[in-house]
Amino acid sequence: MALFGFGSKKGSCCGSATSAGQAGGDSAVSAGGSAVESLASASFAKSEAVRIKVLGSGCAKCNALEKSVVDALGELGLDLPVGHVRDFAEIAAYGVMSTPALVIDEKVVSYGKVLARNEAKAHLAKLKEPV
Repeated sequence: MALFGFGSKKGSCCGSATSAGQAGGDSAVSAGGSAVESLASASFAKSEAVRIKVLGSGCAKCNALEKSVVDALGELGLDLPVGHVRDFAEIAAYGVMSTPALVIDEKVVSYGKVLARNEAKAHLAKLKEPV
């Protein structure tokens, strides 16, 4: 089915597991696991250390929320990384059905709207309080 590019051996924009494995360019595939499983576990492991996450596909609204959060962190003098979760399965695991969403310490604090810098700052100020 070379029609529409299916079954074609050419590289695709995302690179399928078979084409990446045949080319030898994906170490996760050559190690015996599937590329999808490896990517999912890598994003989960990477996101565990991040206390602040923006959930969303990477659209303009999601990026605007991320910028508001980064600006608010700067005003608060907090040097914390901000993760951006784009995987829909991982977003759904948080129970979020409307993005963008903001997660702080694994709790969804906002979803479905872009927070202004002051709104984000109010949520993030709780991170400065001693536990």
